[in-house]
Amino acid sequence: MQRTRVALSFLVMLTFFGCASQAELDSVRRDTDEMKNRIFTIDKGLNEVRGEVKDGVEKSLAGYRQSLEALQSDMAGYQKEMAAIRKGGADLQATLESARVDMQLLTGKVDDVRILAQKPADDVALLKEDLTRRLTALEERLAKMEKGLDEQQKKAAQVEKTPEYLYQQGYEAMKGGDTVKARELFTNFLSLHPKHNLAANAHYWIGESYYSEKNFELAVLEFQEVIKNFPDKDKAPAAMLKQGMAFKELGDSKSAAYILKKLVDEYPKSEEAKTAREKLKVK
Repeated sequence: MQRTRVALSFLVMLTFFGCASQAELDSVRRDTDEMKNRIFTIDKGLNEVRGEVKDGVEKSLAGYRQSLEALQSDMAGYQKEMAAIRKGGADLQATLESARVDMQLLTGKVDDVRILAQKPADDVALLKEDLTRRLTALEERLAKMEKGLDEQQKKAAQVEKTPEYLYQQGYEAMKGGDTVKARELFTNFLSLHPKHNLAANAHYWIGESYYSEKNFELAVLEFQEVIKNFPDKDKAPAAMLKQGMAFKELGDSKSAAYILKKLVDEYPKSEEAKTAREKLKVK
């Protein structure tokens, strides 16, 4: 349809623009052809960029949103970073929509070429100048959008390198039942961030992975890391309870009872202490 309009425009120009010289008409035709090619190229590029950006941003945001829902309260900073990425993606989408509207308006200008045959050559020059200015502005906007997309991708890459993200990957693997992968991720987390607020949690989940595999001796050792090095953390009572249970599984009832009593004495108000009291009664 657009090509038909352009062709009609040229016919009208040749028919009615009698006051202009053949050279001027040829110049206008060449300029219009060039303008049409540039519009087609830009429109095609915009559609590709818009599609890639939309798919990439939606996929990234879906993954980040799923990760954010599982993070604990001490991962607020990570959630804030992901919220910023979502906002950046929305801003980029809005910019793309604005560029699309501008492109449609610019394309509509081509239809006005058929009127040029009835106007002086100065009007033709003014319209050419306006179209050139609009095309230049659109190219600059596309360049800014590409830069914005690169920045969003860099931000996403930076988030993936954060301690919270690495910990969350291990936690997701643990929830999914892949204890070997979870243990590997938690171990990597601890090697990189041994003093992080989630270090106690990482040691605890490594102990849980061994416990679930019935490797009770290694589970006892890993739970001891939490008990010894992080006594003030929330996972300390849980580590003591599971350590006592691991001793029980190993047939060491004396050590199991000792750990459970210690749990009741040191963390009497914890939920784990309630469980420990019940297990001591059963004994």
